[in-house]
Amino acid sequence: MSSLDPALTGGAETSVGKGIQRIGWNASLTGILAALGWTGAAALIEYWPEIIPQPYGRELALISLAVAVATAFVAVTGTLLGQFASTVRYYGPWLVVASLVLVGWEILTAKTGILPVPFFSSPQSILEVYLDDYERLGISVWYSILLLAKGYFFGAVTGFLIGTTIGWSRSAAYWVHPVLRLIGPLPATAWLPLAFFIFPTSGSASVFLIALATAFPVTILTWSGIASVNRDYYDIARTLGAKPSFLILKVAIPAALPHVFVGLFMGLGTSFAVLVVAEMLGVKAGLGWYLQWAQGWAAYNNMYAALLVMALMCSGLITMLFRVRDWTLSWQKGLVRW
Repeated sequence: MSSLDPALTGGAETSVGKGIQRIGWNASLTGILAALGWTGAAALIEYWPEIIPQPYGRELALISLAVAVATAFVAVTGTLLGQFASTVRYYGPWLVVASLVLVGWEILTAKTGILPVPFFSSPQSILEVYLDDYERLGISVWYSILLLAKGYFFGAVTGFLIGTTIGWSRSAAYWVHPVLRLIGPLPATAWLPLAFFIFPTSGSASVFLIALATAFPVTILTWSGIASVNRDYYDIARTLGAKPSFLILKVAIPAALPHVFVGLFMGLGTSFAVLVVAEMLGVKAGLGWYLQWAQGWAAYNNMYAALLVMALMCSGLITMLFRVRDWTLSWQKGLVRW
């Protein structure tokens, strides 16, 4: 029997720890390599003079050194820190690669200038944005989250209701399907002129565009999920006296939820792209607006900092949606493998 068998471990091992063992990494050695890499990055940043003096070089070196100390401590103490240690050990190879990327980035920009300023920013200049312009950047993130939440919510609810309706009713599918085939493939940004003309404010027009981008994939995947439910489930439920409302709420929708979440993930990606475009053209705050402002002033370090925040924001939202999916589909644990 495998050493990873839960019957032997009593469930004490975390899934991250199991992943490390399955992949076969030497976690302690990888942690030491990561610590050496980040220590080298700190020394490089601190002791190699910059061709153009930049602020916050020492702060960046201290951050790199802190990462090195943390990874070294985890490598030496093993799993003493519990879940945190398991996560750090799992991402050990990525920490090694990240230290090498930081070293290469620093050399090519701040130390040698092979990648010229201002089109390429050094790590110090990115850190400068977060330390000096955090207020404006933070307000932009907050406005983007609010706008995305409104549009995504309305689009997800609308798409779910339409998808459930056309998946259940052939009459509804007859009338709605041609409309979806006509409108759905068009990018939501193509509706920009019409949306800004119809809606009274740029904010409401942006919400509509985000909702439109979200609704189409949710509708299609919900429809597919409802239509693909095993007909035997309905026959069994009818034999037991189930009414149509029970068949929809207790049979069709639960069975279609994996498809629904695929649509939600796809809708999140498309809505995020539309969010940036809508903020560039209409609203007075948000990450899209911040990007346009940075480009207008040739503040490329601000632009790169905002792009990094956007990537982390999108990744965080996807992680949250995965958590919601795992909680909602906990009764299907072991069947859903994505």
